[in-house]
Amino acid sequence: MYLDVLDLRNFYYRTQLGRVAQRAIRDRLVEMWPEAKGQTVVGFGFAAPLLRPYLDQARRVIAVMPAPQGVMPWPAGMANVSLLAEEASWPLETGMVDKLVVLHGLEPSEEQPDLLDECWRVLGPGGRAIFVVPNRSGFWARTEGTPFGFGRPYSANQLESQLRRHSFVPERAVSALFAPPSHRRFWLRTAGMWERAGRRFAPWLAGGVVMVEVSKQVYAPRKPGLKAAVTRPLKALEGVSAPKPLPAPHLVRVKN
Repeated sequence: MYLDVLDLRNFYYRTQLGRVAQRAIRDRLVEMWPEAKGQTVVGFGFAAPLLRPYLDQARRVIAVMPAPQGVMPWPAGMANVSLLAEEASWPLETGMVDKLVVLHGLEPSEEQPDLLDECWRVLGPGGRAIFVVPNRSGFWARTEGTPFGFGRPYSANQLESQLRRHSFVPERAVSALFAPPSHRRFWLRTAGMWERAGRRFAPWLAGGVVMVEVSKQVYAPRKPGLKAAVTRPLKALEGVSAPKPLPAPHLVRVKN
């Protein structure tokens, strides 16, 4: 079940805890993808808070928001690049996306197989995607006070297995959001310290989210019948390179 777009907006832009979560995940994303010059970057779900670093360098940035969630104009004070779409039917051309970010899009979906097929369709050959989901071992998935407490949480292995079934190739998995999901001032002020400690001591210290990067690999199709033609070559020219002598004809003695 998707949360309403207004609830997501209020959490990420109007609460200090939401800004802490936004910064932690976005910093990790930028470490993984430091640039996107001349590329098409798309976010699905409520990925808009993570896309801002690419607005100045990418050729195109699009925030796709699912119909059950609702849509809001984004970014504020600039030309709108967000749009509303059905989970499994995005108004994007096949193979046009270079980088795809999914946040609050997979775990609440009731049509996950169709959604992943749509992610595969829009991603170009060699393109990359990062799926950000609640970590089932983390504290953030155990409280309903944040958007990470809704939907299905994952472990890294579970998410990678599901993505493999839809032809994605997992490249790497990292964790983020190590600070506790608390609005108390002490935890908010020490969030940066928790992020640094979490990266150093992971995987012993579970993060609030799992981030799995995958790629789309498209292999050249094999021509039908080529293997059979190689294993059963024609023998019409076998005698050209190594001629074999013909057997001598049977001689018949003729009596005079």
